[in-house]
Amino acid sequence: MALKERLAGTMREPPAIEQPNVFPLSWDVQTKKLEEIWDASQREYWDPAKLSWDTFDPSSYSWEERECIAYWWTLLSVFDASAPPVFAEALIKTYEEHEEDPVRRCFFSITRDEQNHEQMCRLAITKLLDHTDPMTYEPKTELGKKAQLNTKWLFFNGSRYWNGYKKAVPKYSLAVLFSSFLMGEIAAATIFHQMAANCQELIFQEAFKHIGKDEGRHMAICMSLMERDYPNLTDEDKSVITRQIRAGYLFLSAVLFEPPEEFWDLPDDFIEVQRKCEAVSRAAGFGIPEY
Repeated sequence: MALKERLAGTMREPPAIEQPNVFPLSWDVQTKKLEEIWDASQREYWDPAKLSWDTFDPSSYSWEERECIAYWWTLLSVFDASAPPVFAEALIKTYEEHEEDPVRRCFFSITRDEQNHEQMCRLAITKLLDHTDPMTYEPKTELGKKAQLNTKWLFFNGSRYWNGYKKAVPKYSLAVLFSSFLMGEIAAATIFHQMAANCQELIFQEAFKHIGKDEGRHMAICMSLMERDYPNLTDEDKSVITRQIRAGYLFLSAVLFEPPEEFWDLPDDFIEVQRKCEAVSRAAGFGIPEY
């Protein structure tokens, strides 16, 4: 690409780089705790494809059980399959705002972890349904048909929140943005440890142990940044963060509990269908926490 204006011949040093921009680069280190978390992420990295899939026999479940358990993994995918681009956007922001080096690496580790969680959703769904995705799959049971309709509404709502997030990233500081992540990381770490303990299927036990450990690290990253940044927040930022924490909880409520009507655009029978799917899954040994 041809240069519009050549500056090198007119000045000794280049002009200041307009910000935000990933340049100039530096590798500043201030928060030692984040170095420890990064080291842990390297040690604890795992590959969903290398879990004990040889012990998993989907045909040992009825089709209703398979569709209901796959529905739960699809529900999780609304959050864990959208998380890689969510944190990739945040990762870019850490570079543009010239965050210290371990902060950037920690956000990279979250992006990488969430990609693993997405792959776990993919593997569970495709093996249970014997199909590549839950949207074009043809359900074999009446409850499966209703669960698929729920899925379509979940994906529609997820698309709305993704559009909102993209608009929010340039507007808010990282301190404000990661406050909305925090609620999810705390709750996710809790629910996945519960499911690891309650699932009877080995492959799901393994997956939830890994995912729970990942989410615990993500929570530690958020807490470290809060300890660093929150003492210097403005009153305006404090007000925004209060709203962000609530918004983060409301968004994640669909997988952590049940989505409230005033926040989610869902059909009247959505909760009823989801409760039926969860009941069938529990009876099949898939350890979703009870109401």
